[in-house]
Amino acid sequence: MKVDLHCHTKLSDCSLTFEEIIELAVNEQVSHLAITNHDTTGGLAEMVELGKEKGVEIIPGIEISAYDFARSRRVHVLGYYIQPGHPAIDRICAPLIEKRHQASAVMVQALMEAGYEITWEQVMEYAKGGTGVYKQHIMHALIEKGYTASIYGDLYKKLFSRGQNGEKPGIAYMPLEYVAAKDAISAIRQAGGVPVLAHPGQYGNFEAVPELVDCGLEGIEVRHPLHDAAMEEQAKQLAIRYDLIMTGGTDFHGFYGEKEVVLGEKSPGISAVHAIQARQNAIAEQQMTQR
Repeated sequence: MKVDLHCHTKLSDCSLTFEEIIELAVNEQVSHLAITNHDTTGGLAEMVELGKEKGVEIIPGIEISAYDFARSRRVHVLGYYIQPGHPAIDRICAPLIEKRHQASAVMVQALMEAGYEITWEQVMEYAKGGTGVYKQHIMHALIEKGYTASIYGDLYKKLFSRGQNGEKPGIAYMPLEYVAAKDAISAIRQAGGVPVLAHPGQYGNFEAVPELVDCGLEGIEVRHPLHDAAMEEQAKQLAIRYDLIMTGGTDFHGFYGEKEVVLGEKSPGISAVHAIQARQNAIAEQQMTQR
């Protein structure tokens, strides 16, 4: 059996519902699946119960969109075995969800003014059932109108590029204000969860690991579709040096993913789940003694 510790649903920016994903998990013999939607714990309790019915252990999780202000880089922090709806999570994530949705509306307006024949109503239809509109939903609308054949590619860069390394920002780029990575780690721990650094190779977060460990980081994602062998090795060495759990997952987004993946193909093994559970117990004991 396989383990996948990084999976999204239609609640955030995946093209598939949880029900569709659970069927994939059964078909791919994934025994443990972490649902880590962006900035929301919505639906996790129900997902855990449905997972039991299907013979798949659902690990209630989250992926918080955070920032390393010292290095001006995005940092995504995964949280495992968190308490759904915990005030510490909602306090930092609810404003971000609202800001993202509002920014998406501005993006769509900019594209319409630039001559792209899409509508906000059309984009909203793709985001139906989720927490709001993501860039993937906007790109889906553009695909349906024949402007491109893929979510990621030249058009995505043209529209949404952040303008780094001397490049001009995309014509629909809208900056978002993220929470500090240390605050994301703190919120996850307060919610009884285990904080893990997501895909450090993707955003160049390796340098920040010592500081994040000081803030309470417990693990690092080693196996990821966008990690090459060198990135995996660097993550492993940092895990050994700082006693971090080595995790892995497909970062599953269905049709909205950057790379085509098969659920469970980046399995870190059941030992990673046991290590996370042990850290969760240690965090709970620590919090009890501090009360």
